[in-house]
Parts: sequence; C-alpha cells; structure tokens
Amino acid sequence: MTPAKDPAKGQETRTKLLDGALRTLTEQGIAKTSARTIAAAAGVNQALVFYHFGSVDELLSEACRHGTEQRVTRYRERLSALSSLSELLAFGREMHEEEREAGHVAVLGQLLAGAQTQPRLAAATAAGLALWIEEIEKVLTRVLSASPLGEFVDPVGLSRAVAASFVGLELYEGVDPLGTERALASLEQLSTLVTAVEDLGPIAQRAVRHGLRRTRT
Repeated sequence: MTPAKDPAKGQETRTKLLDGALRTLTEQGIAKTSARTIAAAAGVNQALVFYHFGSVDELLSEACRHGTEQRVTRYRERLSALSSLSELLAFGREMHEEEREAGHVAVLGQLLAGAQTQPRLAAATAAGLALWIEEIEKVLTRVLSASPLGEFVDPVGLSRAVAASFVGLELYEGVDPLGTERALASLEQLSTLVTAVEDLGPIAQRAVRHGLRRTRT
C-alpha cells in the first residue's frame, strides 16, 4: 500500500529514518546496518526506507549529510569567534570530547569503513567532511592573514591537513588513548611556538620572514 502523501508526515518520517540510520551506525556498525535495523531504530515500517530513499545506500548518504550539517551548525558560531591557532586547537580538543561522548566519532568511523567499498557512501562522506573543512578554512584564512607567518602557509591545504589530523586522532583514540592525548599535546606545543613568533617585535618578525623566504628560494 502506498503511504499517504502528507508532506509534513513524510518529512517527519524521513527525519526519523535519517536519525535511525545514524543511531544504527553508532550502535551496530556498518556491517549490521540494513533496512530492517534502521526501520526498527526509527520505529517505522521497513518499506518506508525504500519509499523515501530508494535504497539503504542512498539513505546512509543522506544521513551522513544530515548528521554533518547538524554538527557544523552546532559549532559554526563558536568557530567564527576563534581568533588564533591556539584557540582553534583548544576548540578542536573540546569538540573532540563532545563528539566522542555523543557517539559521532563512532558514526564517522563506520562511514569511513563503508566508504572503502561503496562509492556512493564515499562521495557522501567526502561531502560531509567538506562542510567541516570549509569552516576550518575560514578560521585559518582569518587568523593567518594577521600573522607574520601567513604568507608562508596555504590555508586551503592546511585546513584539509587539520581536518584529516583530527579525523585520524578521533579514530586512533579507540586503540591508543594515551597516544592520542600526546598527539593533541604536541599540537598545542606547536601552537605555542607560533604564538611566540607572532608576539615578537617588528624587527624580529622581519628577520623571521626573511629567513623563511630564503628557505623557499
């Protein structure tokens, strides 16, 4: 039987399925994520998975985008207020804790695992990560424009390096929590060095820039 075409009801069901897909990934993993398990988590009929999304893969792709948009929206205002690399790293550590506690690190791990063999899921996961990279790039562009090191750093490339580092650390923490803590501490030490350079007087900053330019030639 075809479900009733009530737009509000249909959107409510879609949202339930998207949230159910993310919850299933967190609790059961990609290998056990199916139309049946997602529908059970969402509390709806299994047939509605295919009615609204056509396939489980398409539902997971939409869920990836849905989940990432929610998380980016949650943090966007805080990201826009960051004014230094040290603040960005401190925020990254705080966000890491929040995301782990909420189960979103587990979702990311499952999506990355599934993306290795499912091209559609790979594209959706990449699009989700791109939302994070866009926000990080804005912060780095703003912060580095006022730094004496700005001319030597590519914010586009660095934003991807930062995103990849935090993704890797989130996943790595599951097997080596102490190693992850030391890695985060090392990044904070690096930000301290950058801050020290930025706090130098004009003459010292010119000397640093001159030395860096010489290494590029």
